[in-house]
Amino acid sequence: MLAKLKKGEHGYIARFERHVKHSVEKVWAMLTENDKLAAWFSELRIDELRKGGIIKFDMQDGTFEKFTITDFKLNSVLEFTWDKDLVRFELYPEQDGCLLVLIEKIDTITDHTPRDLAGWHVCLDVIQALLDGRKIEREVEWKQWYEKYTVAVKEVSENQE
Repeated sequence: MLAKLKKGEHGYIARFERHVKHSVEKVWAMLTENDKLAAWFSELRIDELRKGGIIKFDMQDGTFEKFTITDFKLNSVLEFTWDKDLVRFELYPEQDGCLLVLIEKIDTITDHTPRDLAGWHVCLDVIQALLDGRKIEREVEWKQWYEKYTVAVKEVSENQE
């Protein structure tokens, strides 16, 4: 399902939701344990898992960008800076698993925004597939979602002018 994208008080908000048939603890491990994190987002590594802690992004050129963890509640909330934006994961227990929510607070819409949104969309799909013991074709999926997010971003931008 396409993320809900809307104009917020300060910038834009993208909200992704996934009902995952796995426990909060298993999904939390995918988000916070480096060996599991590497399986769906190989450039990210958590250095300090706490509020005020650091997540590093490997720029693949020998340098790292540091993101600060701005909110943290064990098995529930992980929020961190993403350049000028914020990325927030929330987990809610459900009877048959959990609800995984990703909220990206976007400062400014750029040409790169649809790429990022498609990337997060596929990351969530990959997390779910890994937990289910399935594989998905990331590039094929990304291209499909990139086209849809390009349209969605254009629509939300035009509606706010």
